[in-house]
Amino acid sequence: MQEKRTTPENITSLAPNEIFVFGSNLSGMHGGGAAWVAYRKFGAIMGQGVGLQGQSYGIPTMQGGVETIRPYVDEFIEFAKKNPELTFLVTRIGCGIAGFRDEEIAPLFEAAHEVENIVLPPHW
Repeated sequence: MQEKRTTPENITSLAPNEIFVFGSNLSGMHGGGAAWVAYRKFGAIMGQGVGLQGQSYGIPTMQGGVETIRPYVDEFIEFAKKNPELTFLVTRIGCGIAGFRDEEIAPLFEAAHEVENIVLPPHW
């Protein structure tokens, strides 16, 4: 059995069918961390905090506790299922500026392990 691909620590370029999945804030102010990278390199739109934008996809992580992130992760997983021609490279959303730990965020992505076109960080 082939080991599933994992998201690299630093993403500097994307293939045409790849999407950079980053932690955002609801107001879409992409001023730091992976959100800044998404804005500068992968088409994230200033003022849009959720969903597909260019070659990036924002998942809000700054609005409260882990439980407030789950609906956005679930929405993302459904979006990925409906777009099998795209490959989604999920960064360690929420584990930078938002201040969560991998152990808190990784369980939100449990269902993503079954989705072929979602690539998760190591140990998630």
